[in-house]
Amino acid sequence: MPAELSKVMSLGIVDYLEDQFTKPKTGYTGFRRYQNLAPDDCRTLVNDPTSPSSLCARDNYTLFEMQRQFFANAMNGEDQLRQRMAFALSQIFVISGTEIKNAYAMSTYQNMLLDDAFGNFRDVMEHVTLHPAMGIYLDMLNNDKANPLKGTKPNENYAREFMQLFTIGTEQLNLDGTPRLDADGEPLATYTQQDVEALARVFTGWTYSVWPGQTSKWTNAPKLHGQLAAVDSHHDTDPKLFLGASLPGGQTAVADMNLALDVIFTHPNVGPFIATRLIQSFVTSNPSPAYVARVARVFNNNGMGVRGDLQAVLRAIFFDAEARGQKSDSAYGKLKEPALFMTGFLRALGGTSDGVFLRAQSAAMGQDIFTAPSVFNYYSPTHRIGDGTLKGPEFQIFNGVTTLARIDFVYQIVYGDGAAADKTVVNSTGTSLSFADAATVYANAQVASELDARMMYGKLSDASYKSVTDALAALAPDDIEGRARAAAYVLGVSAQYQVQR
Repeated sequence: MPAELSKVMSLGIVDYLEDQFTKPKTGYTGFRRYQNLAPDDCRTLVNDPTSPSSLCARDNYTLFEMQRQFFANAMNGEDQLRQRMAFALSQIFVISGTEIKNAYAMSTYQNMLLDDAFGNFRDVMEHVTLHPAMGIYLDMLNNDKANPLKGTKPNENYAREFMQLFTIGTEQLNLDGTPRLDADGEPLATYTQQDVEALARVFTGWTYSVWPGQTSKWTNAPKLHGQLAAVDSHHDTDPKLFLGASLPGGQTAVADMNLALDVIFTHPNVGPFIATRLIQSFVTSNPSPAYVARVARVFNNNGMGVRGDLQAVLRAIFFDAEARGQKSDSAYGKLKEPALFMTGFLRALGGTSDGVFLRAQSAAMGQDIFTAPSVFNYYSPTHRIGDGTLKGPEFQIFNGVTTLARIDFVYQIVYGDGAAADKTVVNSTGTSLSFADAATVYANAQVASELDARMMYGKLSDASYKSVTDALAALAPDDIEGRARAAAYVLGVSAQYQVQR
């Protein structure tokens, strides 16, 4: 990270951001295209957990290797903004290892988000909808049209969550993200149960795409890459009234889906809804309505008549005065979620990791990567703290147990030599943070001042600075390594470091 900071200073923040947009993705690789049922040579052997069969099962039928690569990419990838944006999108368009245990399926989904991170939001909507992993997770896969003889109806799960959690939310919004109110001062609903039912009918007639050499039919054999395939004989072709728009009868599954997605994409809620979620992910949990409105306006029109341009949205988020200006408001900022807390700490101090240790530590802190407890993510974006006036999403997984896990992590990294290489992981390097060159690194600077620059952007408060200097007072002035460790530990566990401002 010190080298990355130098690059930012050399290029300037504007050119650095543009450079990040050009970086190719550091994706998820190495997973075999297994179908859902594991072959005999890729199953866990209870009495031989390190056998080739057991390791194959671990790496392909659990998310172990996906999670490890997530942290390795976060530590080492040059495409840091793409990684962060895909991570933010994955917490909006949630799928989870609670059901998607096949690593290949999860890898193709997360690679899709990496590919789409700087594209157009309309494409994200469509690609998510047609990905087989999402089809499995929220039941759009093999969703059949109604059959009155059998008394069956289309599954509403994906239709409901697509509107509620992915795109427009449950309340009508003004451009600035505040709710629109009726004459009695109550929020206006965004959609009705009839809208859910209509959209569920839109999302009928989709199954796995066919494997080479096979003939497509209804309910094809599982195929966890590519896009779902339409089977129009199982699609509801009756007319549909959805969010005030009329979808004509007689349309194919593809035509109905595209028209419905266009209706949602142009809904006035999408701009402020997504603007708020992304600002919360990158900058602050409680953006002002004016900040949300400025970003939503760019979502609606990037200045060239294009709606949903995610690069333009990110520029608006990062270069807004509320993001770049003074952070004196006590309500400003966000608790660093576990993944960002750990990787930020290591990167700031020049640490290294292959991701093995970090995946387990993140789970202990309440964020089991790619395994959110439900489609509602690890925490709600509307979770409130204190007296309820402030939102603090990440605080929903911040409790006595996870607080201690954070402290234990910092202690293990600073004083416990991190974690050794895992012999069962190819090319494992472990996780470490070396202070051996502390005398060189801090030779011409005070330890506290250097770590303030690396970890706190030079914004260390007087109280935190005193905590550091008090800890250093017990150490000999020439014990540069000991002083660097002590300062890193005190800052790493401090409230000021754990809250991004």
